[in-house]
Amino acid sequence: MSGNGEIQWSFSQVKGTLDDDVTEADIISCVEFNNDGELLATGDKGGRVVIFQRDQSSKNSLPRRGEYNVYSTFQSHEPEFDYLKSLEIEEKINKIRWLKRRNPAHFLLSTNDKTIKLWKVSERDKRVEGYNLKEETGQLRDPSLLTALRVPVMRPMELMVEASPRRIFANAHTYHINSISVNSDQETYLSADDLRINLWHLEITDQSFSILYLNIHIVDIKPTNMEELTEVITAAEFHPVECNIFVYSSSKGTIRLCDMRQAALCDQHAKMFEEPEDPTNRSFFSEIISSISDVKFSNSGRYMISRDYLSVKVWDLHMDTKPVESYQVHEYLRSKLCSLYENDCIFDKFECCWNGSDSNVMTGSYNNFFRMFDRNSKRDVTLEASREIAKPKMVLKPRKVCTGGKRKKDEISVDCLDFNKKILHTTWHPTDNIIAVAATNNLYIFQDKF
Repeated sequence: MSGNGEIQWSFSQVKGTLDDDVTEADIISCVEFNNDGELLATGDKGGRVVIFQRDQSSKNSLPRRGEYNVYSTFQSHEPEFDYLKSLEIEEKINKIRWLKRRNPAHFLLSTNDKTIKLWKVSERDKRVEGYNLKEETGQLRDPSLLTALRVPVMRPMELMVEASPRRIFANAHTYHINSISVNSDQETYLSADDLRINLWHLEITDQSFSILYLNIHIVDIKPTNMEELTEVITAAEFHPVECNIFVYSSSKGTIRLCDMRQAALCDQHAKMFEEPEDPTNRSFFSEIISSISDVKFSNSGRYMISRDYLSVKVWDLHMDTKPVESYQVHEYLRSKLCSLYENDCIFDKFECCWNGSDSNVMTGSYNNFFRMFDRNSKRDVTLEASREIAKPKMVLKPRKVCTGGKRKKDEISVDCLDFNKKILHTTWHPTDNIIAVAATNNLYIFQDKF
């Protein structure tokens, strides 16, 4: 990932306006490649989903380039109001998950705090002409004036990409949905909120894509007395291969692995992954910073990564006593925890992701920095998504943060970091060295230099 024989990253594209006057609705809230990396979807706080398609000429060029063009834009969620609880429900898209492609159309799930929607995205490049009972404009004809019958014909037309909602899953979550995950069987998916995880069933028939309204709680950690509540669910994900296994993380820094073959209600976990706390680092903020904001299985299914406030940990599913690897994301912020608590940044939820071969891990930080860790060489690098590097094929220079003493030329002082600029959402192409990073309202796409 640095200059010594490993990946060097270069700028490819930036999507989104470069204006300073960014509205809250324009801020990107999730980003996700589909299963083959040909499509890249973003959701924003305004409830919109934008899908980018890989440019075929850039893919086939030598060297290959990772460039994407806008494919489809649609309004996925609208603001709602819960009259029973007198609560406004934001339109913000919390998560997008793609289903594997089984026909010419694409399917994806998107969710806000309360409602999950299944979207079908399909192309249309032909239209029917020669109707008998209506004009080409759509106006109905008088049947009594028809003197001959015509055979309608298909004519080519300009390509249209249509997004249509196929099913809406609503009224199943009391608390805010933080995760959705499609099972490897492509028939079920889970959705998780603070206290419950629901299992939904998708049924595919020969005629159409229809959904059975089967929804059960597979995890329910809500205590009888809410005053006894000690932790909440923060993220959940299905295993990429074993359709009966899923994990969920908690605000206490634990990850529970559940096997749906053992019982219908998975309140009793099969394994619990937890790292013993280092007494020397114990402080007032220990519980807050140990909360896991994201958990992701490796593509092979052997490992998983978890992201807490200061670090990324790699866990082996065969060893639940401690992580096999631990990477410090921004340890230099430990001395800043008090001010980060006061400005609420300590509650930021950073995501993490694997590369296609499970050899590298990526996650975000502040000042529009994002971090990469090479599991083989144990090297790490800090890169920045900024307008200054928005030049074609420009190689990204590693950034360094200094905590005190004399600052070198290429370093930035920890006191100069901008905590309003943060990389919360990142995603890695399933097979190629192409990454997408969401920085406020802009989507940066980077690729390897060669």
